[in-house]
Order: sequence, then structure tokens, then C-alpha cells
Amino acid sequence: MTLAFLPNALTLLRLVLVLPSVLALLAGHFDVTLLLFAVAAITDALDGWLAKTFGWTSRLGKILDPIADKVLLGGVVLALGWLGLVPLWLVLTMVARDLVIVGGAIAYRLFIGYLEGRPTPVSKLNTLVQLLFVLSVIAASAHVAVPAVLPTLLGAGTFVTTVVSGLDYVLRYAREALGLARRPPDGIA
Repeated sequence: MTLAFLPNALTLLRLVLVLPSVLALLAGHFDVTLLLFAVAAITDALDGWLAKTFGWTSRLGKILDPIADKVLLGGVVLALGWLGLVPLWLVLTMVARDLVIVGGAIAYRLFIGYLEGRPTPVSKLNTLVQLLFVLSVIAASAHVAVPAVLPTLLGAGTFVTTVVSGLDYVLRYAREALGLARRPPDGIA
């Protein structure tokens, strides 16, 4: 029996953990939120490692994984913003990046064709920095010993990597779309 289903199962677990994480956060149960969010973050790392190490990749996983990341981070960041624990400008930057990427992917699919979405290295870095930032904010709120400067540094890193990765996606797919537009139709040389 193969365990190739594990990466997708972990991704689904991450999606399932979003609502309890957000509800615990909004209820002020920062210790519970920290535990749930940490488990969700670990599933993100583990599903990717399993998929790459054992070749357990699937088309479904390539779609579900980034959706799970966006839903988890988006939901928790919106709740943190609501509670005043993350500045509104940073919440808006993070949400706007994801909306631009998703909107661009939908437009690409509608007007050009199938989009093979592969995360870029800067996007992977952005997800990692965002996860660490959110963990540091929740941990500080749960009164875990976190250096006071850590959430600020990770917040700055989140802002920079969010903007850079958003621009990277826009430029990458714009170049690809323009390259497709310049090619002659099939059969015409």
C-alpha cells in the first residue's frame, strides 16, 4: 500500500485547522491558537517534504497546497488585524498580494489557457516568513518568551517578501502571457 495520499491529507488537515484557529484567536485563547497554528504550519512543511522526497505529487496537491496556505494565513492575519495585533497596512498588503495572484491566475486561465502554477523561490520564502511572523505574534500574545523585536523584524520581512513575491508573480506571468501572444498560431510559420 502506498502512502502517496499523505501530502494531500496533510493539506486538508491544514484547511480543517483554519476555522478553529481563527475562532480560538478571536476568543482570546492565544495558547490554543498557537498550538493549532503551529500544527498547521508543520503540515505545510511536512506535506511539501513528503511530496518531493517520495515523489508523491499530484495535480490536486498542486492546487490545494497554495489554497490551504492562503486560507490559513489570510484567515489568521485578518483575525490578528481585527484584534489590532497586526497593523492594518500589513494585513492589506498580505491580502492584496493574494488577491492579485488569484485574480491574475483566473484571468490567465480564462484568456490564455491552463496555468501551471509553480511557487517561485521568493514566494516560498514569503510563505515561510509570513508563517514565522504570525507564529511570533501569536506566541507573544500567549505570553511565550519571544524577543520583543522579533515580531517587528518578521513583520518587516513579511512586508518586503510579500511585495517582492507579488511583483515577481505579476512580472513572471505577464512575460509568459506576452510570450504566448507573440507566437504565431499553430501551423503558421
